[in-house]
Amino acid sequence: MDALEIARWQFGITTVYHFMMVPLTIGLGLVVAVIQTMWHRTGKPEYLRMTKFWGKLFLINFIMGVATGIVQEFQFGMAWSEYSRFVGDVFGAPLAMEALLAFFVESTFLGLWIFGWKQLKPAVHLACLWIAVIGSAFSAYFIIVANSWMQHPVGVEMINGRPVMTDAWAVFTNNTALVAVPHTLFGALAVAGAFLLGIAWYHLWRRRHDGIDTIGADGKVIPGEAAIPGRDRTDHAVWIRSLRIGAVVAMISFAGTAVTGDLQGKLMFEQQPMKMAAAEAACHDGTGFSILSVGNVGSKNCDDVVAVIEVPGILSFLAKGDFTTEVKGVNSLLDQYKADYGTNLPDNPIYGDRAGQEIQYVPVMEVTYWGFRMMIGFGGVAALAALAALWLTRKGTVPASRGLMRLAVFGILAPFGANAAGWIFTEMGRQPFVVAPNPDPSGIDQVFMFTAAAVSPGVSAGELLTSLVVLTAVYAVLLVVEVKLLVKYIRGGVVAAMPELAHVPADENEDAAPRDGGPGRPGEADDVLAFAY
Repeated sequence: MDALEIARWQFGITTVYHFMMVPLTIGLGLVVAVIQTMWHRTGKPEYLRMTKFWGKLFLINFIMGVATGIVQEFQFGMAWSEYSRFVGDVFGAPLAMEALLAFFVESTFLGLWIFGWKQLKPAVHLACLWIAVIGSAFSAYFIIVANSWMQHPVGVEMINGRPVMTDAWAVFTNNTALVAVPHTLFGALAVAGAFLLGIAWYHLWRRRHDGIDTIGADGKVIPGEAAIPGRDRTDHAVWIRSLRIGAVVAMISFAGTAVTGDLQGKLMFEQQPMKMAAAEAACHDGTGFSILSVGNVGSKNCDDVVAVIEVPGILSFLAKGDFTTEVKGVNSLLDQYKADYGTNLPDNPIYGDRAGQEIQYVPVMEVTYWGFRMMIGFGGVAALAALAALWLTRKGTVPASRGLMRLAVFGILAPFGANAAGWIFTEMGRQPFVVAPNPDPSGIDQVFMFTAAAVSPGVSAGELLTSLVVLTAVYAVLLVVEVKLLVKYIRGGVVAAMPELAHVPADENEDAAPRDGGPGRPGEADDVLAFAY
């Protein structure tokens, strides 16, 4: 295998794995902050339990995300040194701000939140969580600014063959980033919504299965209590509120991703027309959108690709906002790309043995075509499931069906799949460029970099293969660890995050302590580490 191919596999595997943690961390953090705010305002015990339980899962995921994210930046220096040299003058600013500002703020205030339940005033403690959540959003913004520059380079000037930032405002307000940021945040909330819905459904089902909750003559739930610690009426309130919050969040998030995704698509048709043409398997110029195409969608010229189900005018609407403007297809764009950027890789030592090879401007259409549909399909399925969940739980609990419970739990994976498919489509569709050319006629279009020139020249295929195997194995172990931890605390319910619920207070007056007092607040363990770990 070629070193370039191995390096791409390595970055792809580690990035997709890391990004499974990112949306859950961002989305769940915001939901936990809202729930704690509701507890702070109302004093209702179910909101405290919800904060502790969902906060526990949030922390497990956050820690794993930090561990896997470190590898990403190291790869820029190890496997992609030529790329780092090329983009360093631009990437330095957003990556430094992400690490020195957003991440440090996020981690510092998250630490204060973890250990400050008794030590900080309630309002200050709540503010720490909100600051950490806002910090995570800014962290995502700075990372997306860097990635968006790869998709649409702006605010730079070529000096001695390298882009140098001349307009920081243009870089940080890149229209590609301004659309990608809300799209990513809505996607993160969709993950959090499905996470709450699936887990809460499981616990409500367990309460019915164990005979704790029963159904009255009017079909409404009658919450019960069991001798098992934590399985009381408040426990029922925890799960039904969590489920309905998750369903609403999931539905709103899908609407947000749809709107911002449409804006992203229109920008991509302007900035990376080949990516969007490949996503639609639009081989020839036209206005029709293919819902389903058959044939060899991986072929270079698409001649044998046939649209089985096509909707006229929709492709024009996705690209231009009308139903009549003809959109260029893959074959027309291929000739244009060859004329603008050449047919073969330059005879330059930076390309090594790849110098002179024919440039494949058409991305792997199996990935772009199906990735685009998986992204939309998984998101739509999650939204419909959320709508169905709101209807099915209108009387206060979930159906007794074990099959529906399993569907709800497995449904957690749907928005994860949509997020992963979206990022794979975004990155794979940019090929053969690691920095895509800006088609703006203002003169910025000379800023681009072929992926073949980005890999480290001093790293052999064997070294890369070794690191690929090792990192994949380590990440597999980390995956097992995270899943086991999540499953352990999910099955344990609220008591797993609040072990003090299993003990009778030593002081009879403890229950009378004020909700927002200092030491001795009810419902809290003496050891703050019980919540953190």
